[in-house]
Amino acid sequence: MESAGKRILVDTPPEIRLQLVKAGVASVDAVLFTHEHADHVHGIDDLRAVSVSGGTLPVYGPGGALREIERRFAYIFDGTPAPDQSSKPDLAIEEIEPGTTVPIAGMPVQALQFDHGRMNVFGYRFGRMAYLTDVKRVSGAAIEALTGLDLLVINALFEKPHPAHLSIPEAIDVARAVGAKRTVLTHLTHRYSHAHLVERLPEGVEPAYDGLVIDLAEG
Repeated sequence: MESAGKRILVDTPPEIRLQLVKAGVASVDAVLFTHEHADHVHGIDDLRAVSVSGGTLPVYGPGGALREIERRFAYIFDGTPAPDQSSKPDLAIEEIEPGTTVPIAGMPVQALQFDHGRMNVFGYRFGRMAYLTDVKRVSGAAIEALTGLDLLVINALFEKPHPAHLSIPEAIDVARAVGAKRTVLTHLTHRYSHAHLVERLPEGVEPAYDGLVIDLAEG
């Protein structure tokens, strides 16, 4: 998410450095974690490149996830300086309570809690857009909190139901309930080609792809 020259990164998957390089992103101003699963966290070491030269980087998320990240990557958060000031990221943990809206990098960010099978995850609303990943159920209260969106980015896995992720039909149902002007499906698998999804998805719903950039200022 980028606004007024400030950037917020959501999650740090294992290949995050390659993604940032490919996108031409040399700096970020804050990181939001949705939850602590490895495919959303284990690229955290690559924040070295955007924290050491630019100062301490704030990272936000649900308390339980942040505590697990601190435990799993204790060497980052143990308070000892890196010998050469570059061998570990310089990060500061900031817990967010679900349902609250906090200013982050100059943007109002609302943290919303969702069911992810046996655990909860955070999704985030940034004004006219929201980003939800690894969501299984979206409550009526969450639908209400997501009204008025220009853009909804939401996970969709298989055609058939999954115990911890929305299926493609379920994600379409959520998109219809939210009523965003545009919905983009993410966290997809290689089981269905981009062309297949474009052909079968209803109007206003589309699949994401690597390198996709959406400019909300264009309406």
